[in-house]
Amino acid sequence: MINGMVYKIRTGVSWRDLPERYGPWKSVYTRFRRYAIDGVFTRALQQIQAQADAAGDIDWLVQIDSTIVRAHQHAAATGRKRGKHRTDEPDDHALGRSRGGLTTEIHLACDGRGRPLAVLLTPGQRHDGVCARPLPERIRVPRTGRPRCRPDHVIADKAYSSRGFRAYLRRRGIGHTIPEKNDQKMHRRNRGRRGGRPTAFDSRIHRRRNTVERCFSQLKGFRGIATRYEKTATSYEAAVTLASLLLWARSI
Repeated sequence: MINGMVYKIRTGVSWRDLPERYGPWKSVYTRFRRYAIDGVFTRALQQIQAQADAAGDIDWLVQIDSTIVRAHQHAAATGRKRGKHRTDEPDDHALGRSRGGLTTEIHLACDGRGRPLAVLLTPGQRHDGVCARPLPERIRVPRTGRPRCRPDHVIADKAYSSRGFRAYLRRRGIGHTIPEKNDQKMHRRNRGRRGGRPTAFDSRIHRRRNTVERCFSQLKGFRGIATRYEKTATSYEAAVTLASLLLWARSI
């Protein structure tokens, strides 16, 4: 059944078109939905991260970014009624309209080797800055005692440049390399001494930000991730988590 789930997200076929060697398609789908709702894929991803962390294999120079995914017309036909198992399902199902039409945005935090640490879904029109805090807070690598939730350093692009997010990272003792927006530079200079000093920026470290872009490229190698076919945010997030788990399995 797990192979059937992997085949589905790899090829993007509908559940009804699963090959017979994986068993009845409805059984595979039912098991996938059960795992998605119970968070089985998330716990499995955390366990493989814990093994890598125990071996010192995680680079805590974390990069964060987002990518837009087009939603198939079948994903748009989502009922608004909440079922008894959908207590955590958002009302919008992480679907929104942007320039590309009906889209979902995947916010991703990956380690220095380009492996996903945390995933967050929002509607496609949501600005990256809104998810600047919730995304790093989803990092949770189990350890003996308390899990590790704090990166050593965060790299991001200008979309995450804000005083609030920088202050949040400083409070948590997290170093950051985030370029300052041009209008923010202008406002700071216009304020003179009251504007404060320029933010520290290391262009050499910032060059490593392409790691998260390569991670997105690998995730979108799964046709079921590059285009959203799942109706609910819970199922689509489970598919992204399963693909992330496979990326981790390849690297260890």
